[in-house]
Amino acid sequence: RAEGQPSLGLPLICNPGRTCWLVNLPDHDPGPGVRDYACGAHSYNGHTGVDIAIRDYSTMEDGVPVVAAAAGTVLRLRDGMLDGDVSLVGRDAVMAQGCGNSVVVGHGGGWETFYCHLRRGSLTVRPGQRVEKGDRLGSVGSSGLAEFPHIHLGVRLNGKIVDPFVGVKRASNCGAGPSPLWDSRALGQLKGTPTALYDAGFAPVEVNPIALRRGFYRDTKLSAKAPLLAFWVDAFWVEQGDRLTLTFTGPKDRKIAAKTFTLDKNQARHLRFVGKRKTVDWHAGSYLGVAVLERTTKDGGKETFRIERRLTIE
Repeated sequence: RAEGQPSLGLPLICNPGRTCWLVNLPDHDPGPGVRDYACGAHSYNGHTGVDIAIRDYSTMEDGVPVVAAAAGTVLRLRDGMLDGDVSLVGRDAVMAQGCGNSVVVGHGGGWETFYCHLRRGSLTVRPGQRVEKGDRLGSVGSSGLAEFPHIHLGVRLNGKIVDPFVGVKRASNCGAGPSPLWDSRALGQLKGTPTALYDAGFAPVEVNPIALRRGFYRDTKLSAKAPLLAFWVDAFWVEQGDRLTLTFTGPKDRKIAAKTFTLDKNQARHLRFVGKRKTVDWHAGSYLGVAVLERTTKDGGKETFRIERRLTIE
């Protein structure tokens, strides 16, 4: 580990892969292209930090703590910006304050960490306050240039952006650096593919993507008179050529709907659903929705991602 560099833990309290997901990495491509530290494309042009998402806006309202990734002193902060979806209000409306509600912590030796997009009114610190690693700074929000609830962690050394997966120096063009900033626990939790089937559920009406990502369609019990039944799945970082299979079955393994989608492009977020309209009342009992994403890797290997949900019809 380089002399004086901070040892960073996760900047929020969550269980990676279960209640939070790594979604965007710093962009290392100096031009209009995109390249993350592992020579993948899990970023977007000009992105400067690490984005870790929570499930939806409903979870955001429950309150997910943002914490200091390392000990230091609060240098400055901003609060008062509304939480929302910048794709709905337009980037120009918030561009000047893209980090949203935020906290900057200094760690000495020119090191600073930035915590962006916090929930309005959630900040718990003040400038000049000393914080220890893991101390609460606020809550995950969706303020500023944010399309979904997440924390953006940025790291700078003397004003220069540093990728915490790489550190100050790197030994090769691809892969983590010899002295990453993450502590061993955080690095272990965050390494690997950002692809995830992170959410799934059922809807008794036509699925509206905006409503879904606001936290709707989370019922585990529905009426036998529901006008339709749909099983949906939401994913982070699908790739061209992935095969996504959704299977929806009812009591006694009766098939409600099933379909395999071959995905035609890389996408940071991808939503699919299958379903059926009611012709007669639905059979009472237990229903099962299963989504499986299958991928052939560049070296010919296989990766499989799976999520399932259960529904009771009364």
